[in-house]
Amino acid sequence: MIQFNSISLDMSIKQLEIQNKLRKVVSCEISLLEEGIDRFRVFTPFEFEDGDHFSIVLKKNGEYWIFSDEAHTIMHMSYDMDISVLKKGSRQKIITNTLLNFGIDENNGTLSIKAKEENLGNAFYNFVQALVKITDLSYLSKEHVRSTFYEDFRSLLSENVEPDRLAFDYTHPEHDKEGKYVVDCRINGTSKPVYLFAIPNNSKCKDVMISMYQFERWGVRYNSVSIFEDQENINRRVLAKFSDIGEKQFSSLLSNKERIRKYLSEQIEDIS
Repeated sequence: MIQFNSISLDMSIKQLEIQNKLRKVVSCEISLLEEGIDRFRVFTPFEFEDGDHFSIVLKKNGEYWIFSDEAHTIMHMSYDMDISVLKKGSRQKIITNTLLNFGIDENNGTLSIKAKEENLGNAFYNFVQALVKITDLSYLSKEHVRSTFYEDFRSLLSENVEPDRLAFDYTHPEHDKEGKYVVDCRINGTSKPVYLFAIPNNSKCKDVMISMYQFERWGVRYNSVSIFEDQENINRRVLAKFSDIGEKQFSSLLSNKERIRKYLSEQIEDIS
């Protein structure tokens, strides 16, 4: 019985020592819960956008201690976004640079960092910083979201339409020599060309509406397809006016990829 109390006391001291090291470099709100021999659950004040806290485990492996999210971070992000977009383009570059800069390892979605006991504080600081930057991909600044939205839009078309049938940032060569009325992408090879518009916000929605009215004045024949980043974020009055002139609409890109592919396949021959 005395031996048991001695072991419990030793484990409590170890837990307190590690907890103090982490608090010193990150936050006094850090706390540890012992889950087994040399394994602790680490509680932090850092959260995802929905209020759920980061999931972090500290465990010992030989002479090293390892902080791991046990794949929770990427899994949690998958609730609100298509994780495949993290594997290409701007998002992939951000993740790759973050892992490299903070010394984080990634294995099948699990993020981790190892350190010797004397360096636990610095390793934990780097790990938390990396998680914060990666989860920021779920709610990028508006300007960054725009860039990735257009990138996703272009990728979807490029992956499903032959390159020689695509014209990105198209302007009408006869009526619009000054390039004022830009079409995000024109698909040719049909009886009427397909004009596709990528719409991330109210401002772009208004611009597209103006362009459509101008095309109507010029008598341009085309089929319009409007793809929104998130139609719910568009002002209801603006959207109501837009619907009067816009033809086919998709309320979001990421959740409608298969529907967009199907629609295009019905309009265009030989689309993969």
